[in-house]
Amino acid sequence: MKLDIVYNDTAKPGYEAAQGFACFIEEAGILFDTGGKADVLSHNMEQMGIKQEQIKKLVLSHDHWDHIGGMDAVLRKDLDVYILSTFSKETKNFISQKAKLIETTEMKEISKDVFTTGIISNGMDEQSLVLKTGKGLVVLTGCAHPGVDRIIEKVSELGNIHAVIGGFHGFNKLEMLKDIEFLAACHCTEHLDEIKQMYPETFKEISAGTVLEF
Repeated sequence: MKLDIVYNDTAKPGYEAAQGFACFIEEAGILFDTGGKADVLSHNMEQMGIKQEQIKKLVLSHDHWDHIGGMDAVLRKDLDVYILSTFSKETKNFISQKAKLIETTEMKEISKDVFTTGIISNGMDEQSLVLKTGKGLVVLTGCAHPGVDRIIEKVSELGNIHAVIGGFHGFNKLEMLKDIEFLAACHCTEHLDEIKQMYPETFKEISAGTVLEF
């Protein structure tokens, strides 16, 4: 399963960096989050050779500008957009005028071997994406506001977690990451340097323009 990092706070040469996160799952045609700016998302998609019609589904992790702000670059009438039922009325109205809105609450499979966690909450609601691969489960997080520990606990219901990719926010229970074989913390991760130092063999640096394969 091939993943294209199309938006991040850091970027490879030729790509634009901006606050936010977005990842495209090639085989499934699923875009996870859109970053904060449509022009940055469009530029990076073009650089990676991703055409709008390749995107069959859009999953938005949470209702923050740096994860939904770029969606104008990809919204269209036949696009399925998965959001949490607790997103704001304004966001729901905006999306429903331009695409097919699908609200989620529970964990469910939205494409072959791709699952949304549904609502995970700790004062702020968020959903992650889970991919079943030959190496184990790959977890995509937006900011992980509810805590990486809660996400790991929820996803573990599906099997063994191989990788966690995305923002870790203020997560500091770093010992919980010892069994994860592929750690690609990025974006809003506050304890990034500590994760790098603690897990030098499993930490992977990613930026806009990075391609991962599982």
